[in-house]
Amino acid sequence: MKMSTDIIDPDTALSEAKASGDSLRSMLAALSKGKITEFVEGFDDHFTFTDHALKLQFRDKVGLREFLEKSRENFPDAKVEVVAAFESENTAIAEWRVTATEKGAYGSMQVRLPISFSGVSIAQFRNKRIVRWTDYYDQMESRREGLAAYFTDWVEL
Repeated sequence: MKMSTDIIDPDTALSEAKASGDSLRSMLAALSKGKITEFVEGFDDHFTFTDHALKLQFRDKVGLREFLEKSRENFPDAKVEVVAAFESENTAIAEWRVTATEKGAYGSMQVRLPISFSGVSIAQFRNKRIVRWTDYYDQMESRREGLAAYFTDWVEL
């Protein structure tokens, strides 16, 4: 019988978990500031990004970048606030709230309508890079259904 010589150092596991949580927070902060390139560079070359509300999935950085840029174009003042975060081993979970405004027409007048919705992101890390990201939120509250229409050819779910 062969015995495993792998010893898990609890301090290393704890620091990796903390790094995952800190990475998730910093990535959401970058997204909130419109730093899309910085956000996308946090992903591994082989990753899956899934937005369950819009039923979209991306596996390449170019597509993900285009999606985030279009989202920013539609909601240029969007802000992401991390409400709570949790880390465990190579996974980090963040509850967040997005606030933004949407331009709309009320007769011949242009109005700005406030948007506010909550959601959760779950990120899995490998070597400090994201290999899997999943977002959950209410599509109707987010008013982002029009955004999904730009990417219907990329739907993989």
